[in-house]
Amino acid sequence: MSEASWPLRRVRLTPGKRVLFLTKDLALIERQLYEGLDLQMSDLKVADLLDDINTDVMTPAWVCFDHDPAEIAKNAYAGLMRDGKRVFRQNALIDGGFEAIVSGFRKGTGSSRETAPQCERWSGVRMVFAASFAPIHERNNINLGQLMGDHAMLARLQAGEEIPLDEFTDRYDPVTRVILECGGLFPFSKKIAAGEIVLSPNATGKRPMTMAEKMIAAKLVNPGAEGAYVKPGDAVLARVDAGYSHEFTTAQVHEFLRQEYGADYQVQNPDKLAVFEDHLLYADGVARMAPFSAKIQTLRDLQREFQRHTGVRDYGAVDGVSPGICHQIAREDFVDPGDFVQATDSHTCMGGGNNALSYGVGATEYAALAYSGFTFVQVPESIRFELHGRLDAGCTAKDVMLQILDTFAKREDTLNRSMEFGGPGLKSLHPDERATLCNMATECTARTGIAEGDRALAEWLAERRRGVSAEEFEARFVRADAGAHYAGGVHRIDLASIRPMVAHPGDPDRGIPSDPTNGALIAEVGEVPIDIAYGGSCTAGKIEDFRYYARVCAEADQAGLKVAPGVKFYIQFGSAPVMEYSRAQGWTALFERVGATVILPGCGACIGCGPGVSDAPEQVTVSAINRNFQGRSGPGRLWLASPLTVAASAFAGRIVAYEAGALAGAAACTPR
Repeated sequence: MSEASWPLRRVRLTPGKRVLFLTKDLALIERQLYEGLDLQMSDLKVADLLDDINTDVMTPAWVCFDHDPAEIAKNAYAGLMRDGKRVFRQNALIDGGFEAIVSGFRKGTGSSRETAPQCERWSGVRMVFAASFAPIHERNNINLGQLMGDHAMLARLQAGEEIPLDEFTDRYDPVTRVILECGGLFPFSKKIAAGEIVLSPNATGKRPMTMAEKMIAAKLVNPGAEGAYVKPGDAVLARVDAGYSHEFTTAQVHEFLRQEYGADYQVQNPDKLAVFEDHLLYADGVARMAPFSAKIQTLRDLQREFQRHTGVRDYGAVDGVSPGICHQIAREDFVDPGDFVQATDSHTCMGGGNNALSYGVGATEYAALAYSGFTFVQVPESIRFELHGRLDAGCTAKDVMLQILDTFAKREDTLNRSMEFGGPGLKSLHPDERATLCNMATECTARTGIAEGDRALAEWLAERRRGVSAEEFEARFVRADAGAHYAGGVHRIDLASIRPMVAHPGDPDRGIPSDPTNGALIAEVGEVPIDIAYGGSCTAGKIEDFRYYARVCAEADQAGLKVAPGVKFYIQFGSAPVMEYSRAQGWTALFERVGATVILPGCGACIGCGPGVSDAPEQVTVSAINRNFQGRSGPGRLWLASPLTVAASAFAGRIVAYEAGALAGAAACTPR
């Protein structure tokens, strides 16, 4: 790559500016914010710093209703709570005069929302220090031109040292270094367009590749002389086949494009780009969202304006009914095997169930790729999971992922890697279940998840796409080459050994398996009475998930049971086709007969914006959604579980694992 001559720059702390340490002792954060306490890295240990700060904490859903980053910054870290009160009051980060912020491991887990780094940048923070970063969050920081470093670098800066800029950037590939030195993605893109930066052909020669590597190589804008080959760490530009945004994010995409390229901007490939009205459809019915109704309507209006301007696919609500959740509709309608898909949501990786490469990006990156048709990619390392055997009748793919989270993600084996799913056991899982595996790759802080394709997937796709045969889809499948290298290793998963799992409130990687001798979960969990059982979301709103709900409800109905007193059981469709199928099978009538509340397609409870959210801290929810961060689905305590466990718990009134036949002839779930 040739580039303009960048001036040598050195980084130092600005006199009068401050460093904010996000410590596990929340009172210590408050003293820094409100009493002027200044800390030194040399006085702290990494263990003193907060780990797993998720993007919901940095910018809760209600903060994202402001699409102007300057307004978002006013409520930076509004989700960090102490004794039920905000640690960061309004304008606290802005008023503190901080230019650097410090935390522990895995900064920025969870949602791909770019509002999280925006809230820091527009508060005056330009340097972010952590032991490690979640991959999408790290990329969003890069796209905004935020410098990221480790704790040792901060200690040197606080000691008065000036550090060369390249110490912040030399761990990155050449393209990312230039993006940071340009000040972010948009300035970089303009230099590309002006010819000031010219990319050299990718130098990697012929080699065996993983699925992710092959999919990226097939889309290269700058292939090398030996053909289209890549290896982990390669910095390339790749064509994007499809993408989408939703009403939480489209407004920023629209505004950024107008600011950067003018009011008459156009996008590439609009027939495989889309907008969805799915995330905020039911927010008007949630009391705590009432103050934000005008802002929510503005987001809806701006999305409709963007769709009319660009002509992208329109999945807006009709008469108040959404076609469905973006990830589910995309896999049903337009994500094809081998596609490279990017969208403004962290669960975009669900498209990997279709044997596609798909992952979430921020609004800045999405705006740039929608305009140009290509995007920057740093080729990820891969980790492979070989599935063998079959799941027990009481287990689902959700239990598999909670096991992987507890075993592999907790020790960062999956961090920023592509998770491949294959092996003979994969064939025993329905395509909907494979989508669940890929969907929750983002909870593993992985870049993406990809499942191998087979005849069952080809037939599933052909049923939903007119004019394309199963044979044509089979021909598009991408498989890893023999001898492909997996930096994260190849791991055997014995499906028959998986037991029903739950994850502790606040942390999806704190999985607890059921006791095989008792239907109640193991002693660490004990008796957990519930107030709410929720089945739905992109993770658990598919046809196969509904088949699980129906199995449990049918047993309850046969036994003459209703949903347990004091429990509200919500079941929400992931898409209109799922809703139609459920009605045709008689499941919808069954759900209502046993006392469940059925909700029209869309998101909602998963992001605290719909029926199924808790109203008070003392409430307990067992939910089939994908993440259970503090406050994500209301102020109560939320346990993650599979569709089977959620449904069984709804009738038991407490968290229990499902056992086939246990409800038939019993007044509650019997011991296993």
